[in-house]
Amino acid sequence: MIQANDPARPPLRVSCIQFEPKFGAVAENIARASDLVRTAAREGSRLVVLPELASTGYVFETADEASALAEAVPDGPTTRAWGALAAELGIHIVAGIAERAGDALYNSALITGPDGYIGTYRKAHLWHRENLFFRKGDLGFPVFETALGKVGIAICYDGWFPETFRQLALAGAEIVCIPTNWVPMPNQPAGEAAMANTLHRAAAHSNGIFIACADRVGVERGQPFEGQSLIIGPKGWTLAGPASREAPETVSAVIDLAEAGHKDLNEFNSVLGDRRTDLYA
Repeated sequence: MIQANDPARPPLRVSCIQFEPKFGAVAENIARASDLVRTAAREGSRLVVLPELASTGYVFETADEASALAEAVPDGPTTRAWGALAAELGIHIVAGIAERAGDALYNSALITGPDGYIGTYRKAHLWHRENLFFRKGDLGFPVFETALGKVGIAICYDGWFPETFRQLALAGAEIVCIPTNWVPMPNQPAGEAAMANTLHRAAAHSNGIFIACADRVGVERGQPFEGQSLIIGPKGWTLAGPASREAPETVSAVIDLAEAGHKDLNEFNSVLGDRRTDLYA
């Protein structure tokens, strides 16, 4: 077992880029996000997470509009752009993208590193009008083996389902990257922190994993977004953020992924070892 502070795998700086994509302005969104990724890399970050649908914007109005903005992965121009940036900077990037696969569209996220494209995750749980444009993800909850460690990905509403994180934790994920576009929840009191912050802190704690959430800000076609990006440690405590609700911001933390291997809460209790699988349906 790799021990914490193992010199073979030194601490890792992670950054979540919170910005405001402009709907349909793919080249502009990639350029703006690339500047922010370069800044994070100059400051030492080796894993950078971008929001959900970071290159296209979120609020599609028609299926034709979604189809026009979707791209193939990994052969489309946006995947190639992120791959070139990761290679240039020697880092890993996780970014949300509208994916076209044959005649199907998916709300997806890709992971790419210094040596090129690593893999894709397709959002399993679709939120609201996403159901009109995208198919539900069909790739399960993969964990990607990278030079940094074992990386899982989930997208936005996936975080409302405890099964998402349990599946990833049982598959060995050390960190789960969350490209997201959180919106206010029904009956949310004015000024209340994002419900997502509570859900993701609980998920990190109950699975003993790091979670890095990159949200967007702004109002797009009348839809406000929550911001409040954050990075959470495997005991559920916030390591960076929450970011502003309204302003672009990068949140960063230095983490030791080997700490995700220590699931014990005390000498008698482990968040995964104590599971009563003999009782669960």
